[in-house]
Amino acid sequence: MADQPADKKFFENLSGAGKAIGVLTSGGDAQGMNAAVRAVVRMGIYVEAKVYFIYEGYQGMVDGGDNIVEVSWESVSSILQVGGTVIGSARCKEFRTREGRLKAAFNLIQRGITNLCVIGGDGSLTGANLFREEWSGLLEELAQSGKIEEEAVKKYVYLNIVGMVGSIDNDFCGTDMTIGTDSALHRIIEVVDAIMTTAQSHQRTFVLEVMGRHCGYLALVSALACGADWVFIPEYPPEEGWEDQMCVKLSENRARKKRLNIIIVAEGAIDSHNKSITSEKVKDLVVQQLGFDTRVTILGHVQRGGTPSAFDRILASRMGVEAVLALLEATADTPACVVSLSGNQAVRLPLMECVQMTQEVQKAMDERKFCEAVRLRGRSFENNLNTYKLLSHRKPDTELPKTNFNVAVLNVGAPAAGMNAAVRSAVRVGITEGHNMFAVIDGFEGFANGQIKEISWRDVGGWTGQGGSLLGTKRALPAKYLEKIADQMRTNNINALMVIGGFEAYLGLLELSAAREKYDEFCVPMVMVPATVSNNVPGSDFSIGADTALNTITDTCDRIKQSASGTKRRVFIIETMGGYCGYLANMGGLAAGADAAYIFEEKFDIRELQANVEHLTEKMKTSIQRGLVLRNENSNENYTTDFIYQLYSEEGKGVFDCRKNVLGHMQQGGAPSPFDRNFGTKISAKAIQWISKKLRETYRRGKVFANTEDSVCLLGMRRRNLLFQPVVELKDQADFVHRIPKEQWWLKLRPLMKILAKYKTSYDVSDSGQLEHVARHSPKEAETGAI
Repeated sequence: MADQPADKKFFENLSGAGKAIGVLTSGGDAQGMNAAVRAVVRMGIYVEAKVYFIYEGYQGMVDGGDNIVEVSWESVSSILQVGGTVIGSARCKEFRTREGRLKAAFNLIQRGITNLCVIGGDGSLTGANLFREEWSGLLEELAQSGKIEEEAVKKYVYLNIVGMVGSIDNDFCGTDMTIGTDSALHRIIEVVDAIMTTAQSHQRTFVLEVMGRHCGYLALVSALACGADWVFIPEYPPEEGWEDQMCVKLSENRARKKRLNIIIVAEGAIDSHNKSITSEKVKDLVVQQLGFDTRVTILGHVQRGGTPSAFDRILASRMGVEAVLALLEATADTPACVVSLSGNQAVRLPLMECVQMTQEVQKAMDERKFCEAVRLRGRSFENNLNTYKLLSHRKPDTELPKTNFNVAVLNVGAPAAGMNAAVRSAVRVGITEGHNMFAVIDGFEGFANGQIKEISWRDVGGWTGQGGSLLGTKRALPAKYLEKIADQMRTNNINALMVIGGFEAYLGLLELSAAREKYDEFCVPMVMVPATVSNNVPGSDFSIGADTALNTITDTCDRIKQSASGTKRRVFIIETMGGYCGYLANMGGLAAGADAAYIFEEKFDIRELQANVEHLTEKMKTSIQRGLVLRNENSNENYTTDFIYQLYSEEGKGVFDCRKNVLGHMQQGGAPSPFDRNFGTKISAKAIQWISKKLRETYRRGKVFANTEDSVCLLGMRRRNLLFQPVVELKDQADFVHRIPKEQWWLKLRPLMKILAKYKTSYDVSDSGQLEHVARHSPKEAETGAI
């Protein structure tokens, strides 16, 4: 093991020996619950604790017997890609009574379980907290009735509870995303994309009803991700007279030659008088007032089904490991906590604070304090709502401000899914801000050749769901075209530039920034939005397109694993894209349950390759007779995919055979995932708003002149916030030879993949362990804070 830095905190000293952990899923099922169960079991066994499945949620805990079973490492094999929950979930009235909880306590004590990991919604977690508070009283009652010894009361003196929120509705305050939400969005968007083609053929209006009895997150984000004409959610009822407003908007869209209308209704949608708005009511209204051919589609339980997305698998795996660490560190005084996600950081929050805030949202809605309800939902929800309002409805020209600024948008580098959503958002927000928007075709090369045209609100209609780059994109850098680009900037009077792309886009902005000394035309505000499947841009933890690529890799790995489980004793070597950046290989490995992932950032030699072969040889002796190994395309110039394939084939002779797959450009294609559509839309809107601010600041004597470092920025997501960072300042953070950032957050997750694949390793837990409080934000924060 490598030397451990003194300022880091590692979990080797956290032993689970002598401890027993029970894991249960409760309430409604959600995709990704199995990934969480798998992570809890494997991390628990890794730290030498005993781990028990509690089947059928609290009902199984009350009934005991075969419902509470000790499990092994192999018990959770092959469940990562399965939707729902393999340990079952049931509503349990008995657990709500003290008598029921007494039975549950007795059943846990019989097996020495004093650590519970509960995966469910707010009701399940509230029940767990009550159980914890009553624990000592329950044990004393059991001792008095002679069911347990006094010794047991002293030995099992307190119960530790850690919760993970599994809910497709994303209705739990304190966490950005609950387990299952992203997968549910995938199901919704798949249906919307399919419906759009048939709706366009017949000029139809479709009313889609999605889940969300008390929370409009699914409806709102899917409306944002597909560019819906109208959305109804419980937290933000439409204004009085919405019926006429909606019909006017639908008919205006038809008049602009839009062949279809999409209306999304959350099942709990209400009007401002708390009266229900149903999908049938909306359909009848459209038919009666407009006479449009209108259909209703109720998605129902489709949203709960299917395989979990890459995001949900990684989220659930991280949360599962964090939950075990929280249980190991818990004392008698530690309050029950929830492990959740804030930005890309795992955090621990007091369970009852989160529950209380979640209940406050419902109370605010009941009291018709809808602005308060939106604020309590958190910054992410508020941002989604503000962005949707900005993009969905075009104000009449008479109501728009007129700045006469010309803003150009271009794509640079390789195509990435979500680029078109980013362009659409930039164009529409720019028009709303009063600018004239220009599209540059084929990147900097097209710019130099004068391929630039004004682009309207209508031109970008329907772009959100389209993959690739509709503007065209090239890797060419501006250095050799500087004079021609300056000419085009002058000819078209371009006052600001927005560049959407990967490392080439970053290099391009550095070159334009350096050229300001020679060309005044480049003394304008410039902003870059990161978009690349490689996720290798300095200054941002995420790039548009990386999530879609990750889902493509994960889906392919699932199919390959299925094929391997049929033939038995087979190992697959899979090569992923990413240049020198190992993000796709590492995170794909974590999401697909790989045995190893070779990346450039973590050097490896022949000894490690040999150790991996031996590890797989041992694995073949168990019931899991298959292997999956990912390799980043540039991880090592000598240990190529062919070399590793041949080495594994030779060394595994007689034990396993090998196959290899190079995934190639399929990772750049396909329709963008909900995350990429949403991320691209919101980050672009923010970038254009920054441009507007800079244009006002730098407009002097009839001219825009911006030559300071902070007028050329990259907008990136760092930990929990979106930040504008001058590109010049990011130079120190970039490895220009290998085109990767010098520090990458996801490398901290490397050991996670190794632990879940049964390797002994060292895991840095410096970032975890601190219990935080649920943040209540002011309305202003929604404008400046997280995505």
